[in-house]
Amino acid sequence: MKKLKLGFLLAILGVFLLTGNGFGYEINDKFSIGGIIAGVGQYQSISDAPGFESEGRGLILFEPEISFTPTDNDELFVKFGFGAGNGLDGEGRSPFMIAPWGGNIQDDYKDINGRNRDYLLTAWYKHTFSFSEDHSLGLTGGIIDATDYMDENAFANDEYTQFMNGALVNGPNAFLPSYDIGAAIEWEIGGFSVKGVAMALGSNGEEGDLDEPYNFYGMQFAYTVDFGLGEGNYRLIVDTTSSDFSNVAGTKKERLSCAMISFDQQLGEILGAWIRFGWQDDKAAVYCKSIYSGGLNISGNLWGRECDNIGIGYAHLIGGNLEVDHTDVFEVYGRFGLTDIFAITADVQYMKDSMNVGDSPDGWIFGLRMTAEF
Repeated sequence: MKKLKLGFLLAILGVFLLTGNGFGYEINDKFSIGGIIAGVGQYQSISDAPGFESEGRGLILFEPEISFTPTDNDELFVKFGFGAGNGLDGEGRSPFMIAPWGGNIQDDYKDINGRNRDYLLTAWYKHTFSFSEDHSLGLTGGIIDATDYMDENAFANDEYTQFMNGALVNGPNAFLPSYDIGAAIEWEIGGFSVKGVAMALGSNGEEGDLDEPYNFYGMQFAYTVDFGLGEGNYRLIVDTTSSDFSNVAGTKKERLSCAMISFDQQLGEILGAWIRFGWQDDKAAVYCKSIYSGGLNISGNLWGRECDNIGIGYAHLIGGNLEVDHTDVFEVYGRFGLTDIFAITADVQYMKDSMNVGDSPDGWIFGLRMTAEF
C-alpha cells in the first residue's frame, strides 16, 4: 500500500514536471479547485548524537483544496492532505529539538489530534460583513488552522515556498494548533487588523493517561504601513490554553501562554527584512521558552527574475525547563521558479542543540524541495 501511494504521488508530480501546467482551475465563478504537491529530500551530517545516523530521507505531499463562494461575502472551504514518507522528521531520525522540515509528514494525516480523523485537514465556512472598501468583519467556523490567522510573516511563514526549518516557519513556542474544531474572527479597518482564534483540540500531545483534550485562545493585533520603501507589517500575538498541560514533575496541570512580535518590512524592490521574537511561560513542561529570529529576503529582481528569491535566516531559541539549554538554527535557501506553478528550492541548514547534560548534537542539513502550486 505504501508503494502504491508513493507511486501515485510521484506520478502526479511527474505530470507537473513534464507539462508545467496545473489541473487546478476555476470551474465557474463560484467553484474552484487548487492545492499544492511537494517533494522534499534532506540529508543530515551530524555529530555528538549517539543513536542517530548521518543519512538522507524524503517525502512527498499532496494537499488539494476546494473553495465554493455562493456569494461575494460567503465561502465554503475544504482542504485534504495525503503523504508518502516522513523524511528526517520520522521517529528516531533527527536528534534535534526542532524539526529540519517544518511542514506536514505522512504520519500527520492520520488520527489528526486524536480525533480518529484521517486526511481531512480543514473544513470551514466564512461570512464577511463589508462595511466599506477598507472596513470588514469576517467570521469563520469549522475545522480550522490557527496558523492561517496568526504569526503571519511575509518572508518567514510558508514551508513550501520559504524556509524549511520549523524554527523559521513559525515561532515554535507559540504552540499554534492546526486542524481542529474552532472559530476565527477577522476585523480590518484601513491598515489596522485584529484577529482572534478559539479552538478545541482533541489531544495535548502527551503520552498515556496524561494525553487529554484542551482549549486554545489567541489574538493578533497588526498594522500595515508603507514608509516609501515598500509595505511593512507589524504584529503582536498573544495566546494561551486551558490548564491541561503537565508540569515538569507531572504532579499538576498548567496552562501555556505566550507573547510574540512578528515584523516584516520591504526595503525597496530587492531587499526585505523580518524578525520574530517570542516569550513563553514555563509553568508547564516546555522545551522552548524564548525565540529570537530574523533574516533577509533577496528578490530575484536583482538578477532579472521576479519569480526567484533567496532567504537567509537565523534563530536562537532559549530552552525551557527540560533538557535543552538553547538551540541555534541557521538556514539559507534559493528558490527558483521554473513555470507559473512549479518551483525548485536548494536549502542548507546548520543546527545545534546545546544540552544541559550530555551530548549536544549539531550538524548540517542539505535539502532539495520541489513544489507545484495550482
